Amino acid sequence: MRNDLGNLALSREAESRSLSAENPTGEKAKGAMEDPKGEGPARDLGQGWKVRPCITLASGETETLMDNEGPGVIRHMWITFNNAHYRDVIIRIYWDGQDQPSIQAPLGDFLCNSWKERQNILAIPINVNPSGGMNIYFPMPFRKHAKITVENDSPNELGGFFYTINYTLEDVADDALYFHAFWRRSNPLPYGEEFLMVDGIKGRGQYVGTFMAWQQNNAGWWGEGEIKMFLDGDKEFPTICGTGTEDYFGGAWGFGADFSAPYLGYQQVVGKSDEVGTRMTLYRFHVHDPVYFKTDLKITMQALGWRSEGRYLPLQDDISSVVYWYQTLPHSPFEPMPERNLREII
Repeated sequence: MRNDLGNLALSREAESRSLSAENPTGEKAKGAMEDPKGEGPARDLGQGWKVRPCITLASGETETLMDNEGPGVIRHMWITFNNAHYRDVIIRIYWDGQDQPSIQAPLGDFLCNSWKERQNILAIPINVNPSGGMNIYFPMPFRKHAKITVENDSPNELGGFFYTINYTLEDVADDALYFHAFWRRSNPLPYGEEFLMVDGIKGRGQYVGTFMAWQQNNAGWWGEGEIKMFLDGDKEFPTICGTGTEDYFGGAWGFGADFSAPYLGYQQVVGKSDEVGTRMTLYRFHVHDPVYFKTDLKITMQALGWRSEGRYLPLQDDISSVVYWYQTLPHSPFEPMPERNLREII
């Protein structure tokens, strides 16, 4: 199932398929069939000449991008749309006929873009290029069925929604797990509480990534907090505990500069770190160091700055996260997506 430079030359029993507005079902020899009917930019050229490259999402509409039988593996997804809607469009992905989605997040945050701003991301699992071309390469195996929907949860129509979903039809290994992702926000984080990234994960699997969108609401350094991962029955104290926010995301000594690397990154999106109101994004992908769990997983991140006399200040920042992991099915149901006012960036 895995592809890399070491095995690209090997023959395999797989069939390639691709979903887009030009072939929404992905069927063999069914692409570019839309008829311009004498209208639009292709009216002089006719069928086969870029007649339907994108879709429009009406206000409140849920569009199904994928509804296909397996077994197979989603290999790559490319999406671009207006950055003003990054928090308004909700992606949900369902595996093997499950009623509950295994992926639920605002589409911008899911693809490491937040604050209604475009950010270039040079990571390997999620790669975002000028100007707003968002790519995800996490392999997503499914045995029976895959369903992907996007909901326009805004009062405005969204035109120019472009997408491509590349997948293969092939056997899936017995030990392959299912990709999951979940978004959460605290705005503001209550005083003295840790930010809860995810709780209630039940099953066997591995944790593979974190994306955070962080607005600091106090002046000064904001990243003294520690990440905590509670594994397999941990209660009061975690098995894995970090040493600082920037440490977990691969930096040191307060970052000092933006960076985007294959597995770790930090960007100041609006403002400058240490200033009130600065908005930042951070990511870490556990590709070479997954966190394995056998029965359950909970993850928190502290938000700590400094007050007088060298004492820690529990921060009340605007913090959101997307967490990415693989696990067995069925999974514990997610809490409902917060309504638009609770997601809105102002």
